[in-house]
Amino acid sequence: ECRVFNPQWTRDYFFVQLKEKAVCLVCQETVAVFKEYNLRRHYESRHKDKYASRASFRVAQLIASCGKSFTEGEFVKKCLNVVVEEVCPEKKDVFNAVSLLASTITRRVEEIGGNVYAQLQQKTKDFQFFSLALDESTDVQDTAELLIFIRGVNANFEMCEELAALQSLKGTTTGEDIFDKVCQTMQQLGLDWAKLASITTDGAPSMVGASRGLIGRMNREMEERGLTALLQVHCLIHQQALCCKVLKWDSVMKVVVSCINFIRANGLKHRQFQQFLSELESAYGDVLYHTEIRWLSRGKVLRRFYELLPEVNAFLQSKGKTVPELIDPAWKWHLAFLTDVTELLNGLNLQLQGKGKLICDMYSHIKGFEVKLRLVLEQVEKHNFTHLPATQSFSAEKPSVVFPGEKCVEALEMMKAEFGVRFRELHVHAKEIRLFQNPFVADIDEAQPSYQFELAELQNCDVLKDAFKPNSLIDFYAALPNDTYPNIKPDAGPQFTLMNTQYIGASLWNLQRTQELFCCDKKGDPWSRLLHIFL
Repeated sequence: ECRVFNPQWTRDYFFVQLKEKAVCLVCQETVAVFKEYNLRRHYESRHKDKYASRASFRVAQLIASCGKSFTEGEFVKKCLNVVVEEVCPEKKDVFNAVSLLASTITRRVEEIGGNVYAQLQQKTKDFQFFSLALDESTDVQDTAELLIFIRGVNANFEMCEELAALQSLKGTTTGEDIFDKVCQTMQQLGLDWAKLASITTDGAPSMVGASRGLIGRMNREMEERGLTALLQVHCLIHQQALCCKVLKWDSVMKVVVSCINFIRANGLKHRQFQQFLSELESAYGDVLYHTEIRWLSRGKVLRRFYELLPEVNAFLQSKGKTVPELIDPAWKWHLAFLTDVTELLNGLNLQLQGKGKLICDMYSHIKGFEVKLRLVLEQVEKHNFTHLPATQSFSAEKPSVVFPGEKCVEALEMMKAEFGVRFRELHVHAKEIRLFQNPFVADIDEAQPSYQFELAELQNCDVLKDAFKPNSLIDFYAALPNDTYPNIKPDAGPQFTLMNTQYIGASLWNLQRTQELFCCDKKGDPWSRLLHIFL
């Protein structure tokens, strides 16, 4: 009896029939006798708990990588049970074995994060070059937190970008305090100072001070070790955000913010405004709050306000609030112009964002924006608004007041000058960046003597020319023969390690401030491990 293989056993116990034996699909072991008891015993003793544990780990990883609260696991479990009851009620016991309690998710996150960190420790041993990026901020409990990121490349040009450490700063946050945390992190990861190519900071005095700041302290350490000084990089996104500060235009922003606050500060007014827009079948359902610390906030707020300007003015008048600027043509010129310029800046900011960006790509975006800025400046001087849609739209209305060209041109010239100052360090290294980005167009005569013969060989190699793809630089340099290009190939390594800190740091600070993740002790291991998974 029971000598016939039942196909249902494949679904229940992961066995299939192979000739005259039942073979386990998981471990490839065989069971000679076709008895359900034998197959069930094998599955329950060898694999049932294993699969439940594996499922629990995968859910924990998903919760952590999405920045959800650890208690979400219990909600996921309830959802799974509902699905099982409807789809496959006979599997209910199998799904019940998957533990998704908050305490279980916390342990899983610790283990996964620990494993990620252990892998990072192994990868750092093979780094040929690496760079550090630092971002310091204060959390919701007023504790100074230092995020340290690392990006490195090995001999095969395999790139790794991870969170190296989250360090809490007790008491003062001087350059010496930050330096101690950097040294501690490098020691924990077993990093070699000789392979440190650059360091990226947010430009704070405690970071960039030449004598008492982190950079000064790092350079002294490098000098004591007989190494060359570090390449210091000020986060490009932060630089771009500082350039935006030139366009304060309080005469516009104060009115816009005041009107928005009047509408949204009171719940009843806010609901009435939304209903008002709905009745008018407006393209938008609300105005946006302005948040100074958000990079893209001002551009989005101004664009929305400009699009809803007639509706906002009508609503405010219905509430007995008169804002003369909303019907003043001179002020509306300024609003339209500022809306267009901030949108241009937002476009550059978005181009600079993203994990894994190379310095040559970011520099190309900055150069491109500077060209756009020069073009817009020349056109605005001639009252040509081709690339300024809001300004062009208002111009088409033929307002009674002429375009305030002098003030707008002055604002563009100030911003152009600010970009030139903020990014002058990049322009100094323009030739090196261009050589790294595309060695086939580099001028051999102007290249360093150690590169000239190698560039001559490279630029006349048809095979490498055909293989070159600008969007796959790391693969191109990895394929270069070491013996033919002993200088160009290794010197490309530090270029791959340069990175932005502000974009990644902002993601983590937003996670910390917006998610209820403090069911675990934020000063303990789960929080640190969570960040390793989240990135």
